[in-house]
Amino acid sequence: MHSEPYLLDPSADGVHVLWHTGAPASGAVLLGNRRVEATSSALVALHDEDGVRATVYRHWADVRGLGAGRTPYRVVTVLSDGAVDESDTYTLAPAVPGGHPVRLLLTSDHQLWRMTPANLAKVAETVGVELDGVLFAGDMVGVPARAGDWFDHPNGRGFFAALTGRADTVIAGRHYRGAPLLQHAPLFPAIGNHEVMGRRHHTLQERFDDPAPGDWDTAAYEELFPVPRGPAGPRWWSRTIGDVFVVSLFVTRAWRDPVATYLEPGQFLFERVDAGSPQHTWLTAELGSAAARAARFRVVVFHHASHGLGAHVVPAYTDPVEAGGRYAYPVENDVVLRDLAPLLGAAGVDLVLNGHNHLWNRFRDAAGVNWLESSNVGNSYGAFPERGDPGGLAPVLPTVAPLTDPAGTPLPYVADDDVTVFSVLDSAAGAVHSYRFDTRDPDGPVVLFDELPLD
Repeated sequence: MHSEPYLLDPSADGVHVLWHTGAPASGAVLLGNRRVEATSSALVALHDEDGVRATVYRHWADVRGLGAGRTPYRVVTVLSDGAVDESDTYTLAPAVPGGHPVRLLLTSDHQLWRMTPANLAKVAETVGVELDGVLFAGDMVGVPARAGDWFDHPNGRGFFAALTGRADTVIAGRHYRGAPLLQHAPLFPAIGNHEVMGRRHHTLQERFDDPAPGDWDTAAYEELFPVPRGPAGPRWWSRTIGDVFVVSLFVTRAWRDPVATYLEPGQFLFERVDAGSPQHTWLTAELGSAAARAARFRVVVFHHASHGLGAHVVPAYTDPVEAGGRYAYPVENDVVLRDLAPLLGAAGVDLVLNGHNHLWNRFRDAAGVNWLESSNVGNSYGAFPERGDPGGLAPVLPTVAPLTDPAGTPLPYVADDDVTVFSVLDSAAGAVHSYRFDTRDPDGPVVLFDELPLD
């Protein structure tokens, strides 16, 4: 196993470059005649399916002293036996200066699903790979402590493989490899429920399926994405990316199947974000900061969606209440709707990016906050418009080219196992553009189907 480089957390004059090998090695980033040595260390949180620690070495270089614009680079790795491996040439850049326009890919819920490499290939064909960032609203893989999910899964769709152009999957006779996005564009992630491991068991799948209050961890995520960092390390953070102020929160819960959800132990929230919690208190200060107020747009990213038409938007995002031997989740206690939404509206947040439901839909609340989920990337779990949004909002119909039902009625969502979706925030245009591609027609167009104005 030898991964391509990926970029994290650019600063005013630099950016972090990371890559991994399956054997001890040393490494460096090469920028013309300049060489920046990497710090190499063994990771401890990744394992094979039987729980045996996987051999994975992380190489991490903090590249500083960059000028404005893009700089070509490559990484070189020297293995313990003296073998040398050198990557292709890519480009990196420091942080986009405040006030400057940016283009950000909005995505989530890749999880090694079938359409993900096709989705990323179409991103590259449509908007290129030299973006200013990738905002990822959680659920990167299936089991976060399983090394293969990140790098070399047998299905050819490991997380880094797809996002660095090394995936291998075929749909309708067309071969897709993803795209080299993370070699050029820094990743800005948020934690989803598939970044959390549970209690000790023999297999990783059993451990993932059995978290308990106080007995769970995000160790693999924190080793792979050690930056950006906030007061709780990489679990939540804020950054200014050009003219966009971005906050990433840890808002997700232990998922149970539709039966176990209502029986003991039920679902529970991993990290508190209720009013008065450390995360909520920190968020209040961040949204009131000079950096947030100075930005043209304010974006908050977290995994769980309390507005939506998807299967996983219910039950409400709250603690279970025992009722007649079963658990209930009163919607009036939904923490996102009760404690987060008023704060976001009062702070002038323009966009909330969620995931979890594997579909595309969007809403706009009375305070002017846009709630977008653009997670119909690799697959879908369906939409349930007859149930409606538990938060009481009406979905916004796509403004350009909505899909239609068999009767020709426009649909306010995309929830399809053949049609993949991606969204791009273009701050110069003051809008989020959403695109769809029907994988059943490999020579068909990428269709702009929605424009969400942010101004």
